Amino acid sequence: MRRYACATDPGKIRSSNQDACYCDPEGRYFIVADGMGGHAAGATASLLAVETIREYLDRGWKNVPAPRLLSEAVEAANSAILKDQRENPERADMGTTVVVAMVDPKGNCWSAHIGDSRLYRLRGSEMQQMTEDHTLVARSIRLGELTYEQARIHPWRHILERCLGRPDAGPPSVQPITVRPGDRLLLCSDGLTEELDDEVIIEYCLQVEDLEQLPLKLIEAAKERGGRDNITVVIAEYA
Repeated sequence: MRRYACATDPGKIRSSNQDACYCDPEGRYFIVADGMGGHAAGATASLLAVETIREYLDRGWKNVPAPRLLSEAVEAANSAILKDQRENPERADMGTTVVVAMVDPKGNCWSAHIGDSRLYRLRGSEMQQMTEDHTLVARSIRLGELTYEQARIHPWRHILERCLGRPDAGPPSVQPITVRPGDRLLLCSDGLTEELDDEVIIEYCLQVEDLEQLPLKLIEAAKERGGRDNITVVIAEYA
């Protein structure tokens, strides 16, 4: 990735920020995690996930095929969180979502995720969600039981089917992402997408020319519309 920027904010309601993010200085990979759990345990879960995945990707980036590397990295993060839960019973309920985008040594792009933190691809004036939320309402949309509009206001829209910090988390969803020069990837926690629908997000992406300012502008817009959750945004431009 040629250029990237990230920002995170607690929002207007929460007293702490339980999101975590990381941008590899070499532009090889990007991570967003959205933690949950009382007594700031969510912050521990998201940080554990980001740090474990970061270390795993750094070690294996040149030597392990990307799909296997991403899957093993996310599974290692889940194991690290489960270990911390066993050693610290007060954090037994903590968990986190995670989304990762990575460019392998051949220049191919891949993603991995568990939960409802998202990856979008921005191409010209179009934006496409590349990940599928692991939530009850997302499954209902896929089954034709809910429309997108109904899902946005559904009382169960925050209920996750899968997250890290659970013995049955299972492997992450890993997939190739088709990109070409000039495309941008947007990774975010649901604090952004809870307040801004896709049309508003792409409008800001088209209007804000300064890439470094774009995450801040999106966070500001989400806060203006309520800011009910922590908000994290990563933008990376593919070269």
